Amino acid sequence: MTSVPPGPVGSQGQDRSVGELLSAVTSDVQTLFRQEVELAKTEVRTEATKAGKAAGMFGGAGFAGYMTLLFLSLAAVLGLANVMDAGWSALIVTAVWAVIAAVLYQRGRTQMRTVSPKPEQTVETMKENAEWARHPTT
Repeated sequence: MTSVPPGPVGSQGQDRSVGELLSAVTSDVQTLFRQEVELAKTEVRTEATKAGKAAGMFGGAGFAGYMTLLFLSLAAVLGLANVMDAGWSALIVTAVWAVIAAVLYQRGRTQMRTVSPKPEQTVETMKENAEWARHPTT
């Protein structure tokens, strides 16, 4: 006397109607879709954080550039007024601000290059899902 194991092949699987099976598939697809949307949201948040940091560095570079012009102007005025000490000290301060501006700009540019414009992992899994939907037995 042999018995058939419970499961999809057993008596329970045979009693399920086509409507019940379609309902189960629809529910699974909805769950998958929700998970993919959540993954896309997470990836977009991560990329937005990177872009925000890069924008902050560009802002710092802009401020440092402003300070460079301010001190360069002050150095030119003092250099013309009194060719010696005050002008040279203002040029040193200007050079320091120029270096700061260059470093901040370079770091911001490097950071901005790492920002991805699209959620790559989600795009990849959506392609896999579409392929599976076309050929579910492979």
